[in-house]
Amino acid sequence: MASKPPRDPDPGGLFAHDRELGTEFVAGADEAGRGCLAGPIVAAAVVFGRRCLDDRGSGMLIGINDSKKMTARARERLYPHVLACATRVAVVVRSARYIDANGLHASNVECLSLALERVGEPGGSIVRLADGFRLEHCRVEHRKLVNGDSTSAAVAAASVVAKVTRDRCMVRAGDRYPGYGFERHKGYASPAHRKAITELGASGIHRLSFNSAAYS
Repeated sequence: MASKPPRDPDPGGLFAHDRELGTEFVAGADEAGRGCLAGPIVAAAVVFGRRCLDDRGSGMLIGINDSKKMTARARERLYPHVLACATRVAVVVRSARYIDANGLHASNVECLSLALERVGEPGGSIVRLADGFRLEHCRVEHRKLVNGDSTSAAVAAASVVAKVTRDRCMVRAGDRYPGYGFERHKGYASPAHRKAITELGASGIHRLSFNSAAYS
């Protein structure tokens, strides 16, 4: 009697998506902080090899998803496992002042493009995925993947790396700029953040070009 094929531990999931691309490596890129009033924008690119995709990093990456759908504790737990399992990782950061000078969209596209470029060629066939849209001036071939951070394991991993990196940065900003609550809201437009801006004015890491009622 023929034995049954092994059960796919990730049927129809994020790792299954990347395996079905049929390449030795899959690179994903995503960003964190695009919609914030303060702080940097951070992009990350993560490359997973076939072995990692087959066993979800020896089981260490079970539960990975779009970072926005995960708790801070879950992201922190998975972050070192992503770094350990990934073939390559790149992180690119652009400050609030850079965003003011160059524009939010241009800064975002530049970060994502550089992250994908910096993971380079891992030595085998590779598909590179950018969350949401194609990157017009990126110097490496890639594909856009709408809702990539909830579709692809590599993009989801990049979203975790970008989010954890940025959150840690904003916690440090909370010490440097007391009273704004950066360590809690991470620069997003929460009522408490808007109230702090009204009372204290803009800090050194607020995006002054960002069109927001918070500054009026």
